[in-house]
Amino acid sequence: MKLIDMHAHIWFSRDVEKEKKLILKNMEKYNVDMTFVSGLKSHVSPEDEVKTINEGVSRFAKENPNVIKGYVYICPEHKNAIDVLKKGVEEQGMIGAKIWVSEYCDSETVNPLAEKLIDYNVPLLVHAFKKSVQPQVAREATSVNVRNLALRYPELKIIMAHIGGNCYHGVQNVYGLDNVWVDVSGTTNSSNGVEYAVENLGEDKVLFGTDFTGCSFSMPYGKVLEAQISDEAKEKILCQNTLRVFDTKFKVGRACK
Repeated sequence: MKLIDMHAHIWFSRDVEKEKKLILKNMEKYNVDMTFVSGLKSHVSPEDEVKTINEGVSRFAKENPNVIKGYVYICPEHKNAIDVLKKGVEEQGMIGAKIWVSEYCDSETVNPLAEKLIDYNVPLLVHAFKKSVQPQVAREATSVNVRNLALRYPELKIIMAHIGGNCYHGVQNVYGLDNVWVDVSGTTNSSNGVEYAVENLGEDKVLFGTDFTGCSFSMPYGKVLEAQISDEAKEKILCQNTLRVFDTKFKVGRACK
């Protein structure tokens, strides 16, 4: 069964070279065909930090072009955000964009980025997490924000990370939205999140991601493998759906057909 982890991270608050080695070692251990990586550090990153992060991710992808692809990390509140996006896609070869917690994903500052992503036909990976115990991070999106953005830009391809943190809250708010997919990364909150997402959104709407190195790889992987869904649905989640969303036919590496 082919395998793409479409949600992994290099943490620039740690030893970057060690992070890169961990990802590659993990890919070998679990026979991962490709990993899509974004870089993170501060909740609210200054412009120079964003530049360093994207240069580092781009370098990692160029060092391992057969197996590593990158997201351009964007802080929408920055005045140069659209230039960061353009450089990421046009010069650095990024295949997606990532928004974390520096600004709500439905903020007006996201609008020009959304419009450019539509032009590029490039997906936007949005961190969304509805917390029940810990407080929300300032400007941390939930599935409500994702829904607002998706309705505003129905042509924008949005991946809502973590099934929204709380799968019941997350699935409810993106139900029926043709331009939203969910990934299973970091989903430690429920045992049946994969089944719930497949049952309510459909097997074509769920993607495999892990949040590695920040979270366990084996937990979301195990949840997909052990989910009470068909083998065909598992194959879609683990590889095929990701390739369809990114509308990309990779010519290199071991990616699935």
